[in-house]
Amino acid sequence: MLFHLPKLPAEIRISHLNARINEQRKKIAQTTASKLELLQLSQQMAREARARKKNNQKIYVLDFKGDTAASAVEQLREEITLILATAKAGRDRVVVRLESPGGMVHGYGLAAAQLVRLRDAGFHLTICVDKVAASGGYMMACIGSEIVSAPFAILGSIGVVAQVPNFNRLLKEKNIDFEMYTAGQYKRTVTMFGENTEEGKAKFEEELQQTHVLFKHFVEKYRPQLNVEKVATGEHWYGQDALDLNLVDKLQTSDEYLLSLLPQHDIYVIQTRKKPTLGEKLGLQAAQMADSLIPAVMNKLVDSLSKANSSLLQIRDPKL
Repeated sequence: MLFHLPKLPAEIRISHLNARINEQRKKIAQTTASKLELLQLSQQMAREARARKKNNQKIYVLDFKGDTAASAVEQLREEITLILATAKAGRDRVVVRLESPGGMVHGYGLAAAQLVRLRDAGFHLTICVDKVAASGGYMMACIGSEIVSAPFAILGSIGVVAQVPNFNRLLKEKNIDFEMYTAGQYKRTVTMFGENTEEGKAKFEEELQQTHVLFKHFVEKYRPQLNVEKVATGEHWYGQDALDLNLVDKLQTSDEYLLSLLPQHDIYVIQTRKKPTLGEKLGLQAAQMADSLIPAVMNKLVDSLSKANSSLLQIRDPKL
């Protein structure tokens, strides 16, 4: 009998960015500033705290680093659910630091749908791109109320691609038959091992075009100021050109953008990670033990070699 272990719960960590930055400011000032400058810094931070309290607006920061399967969507959906359950739409804002070159349609479709939840709930959503938001990554980015891009970030690639290797000729050379059975005319259009027909290839290309049309309509819906037909060529652009084409709204790194918001807003960074399994914990403990033992063993070995070398020198040269 097979037993399926329950899925391990995720661990959500929330850090107050203002407190973290202020602590660093204090440490630097204590080392480099005069007593008067330290006093002025304390007064400035007190004023900022009062301004934040008066403003009463929170900003929640999420991170999404996308792979081909958009597997980070599992963490994203939990973080967004937490925000929807606790934050106040219309007052609080959300910033997503997004990095992704794109990937599978269904994976990024789901990831984009998670961001749509925030927009539909009435949250102002800012997407920050420091490196790349292309293809499926841009599908997510376009949902933002605004897109902030670093000067050399890569944006766009509004297109669809599929690559299918075919080994049919190789199988024929080796006298290997490949048989496939389907029900439904287009259940399988192209295959890696069978001989692809012109009809099958045409149908596959038609499906790609349909996906591209859906992609363009999606971008047009959430970013109407963009000339979709002009940019939906599969090309990508760097920051300034992306700004000129209305792919983004502002050129700024995410660090600079968040830093500009710190004095007036309480900013919270939300991070989710999977709790380690028992095996992973034991492996981590073993690695930590090895890290602590190796230096001690190496020191003893070096001492032993030094003593042996000293004895050898004394035998060869009695003057030492």
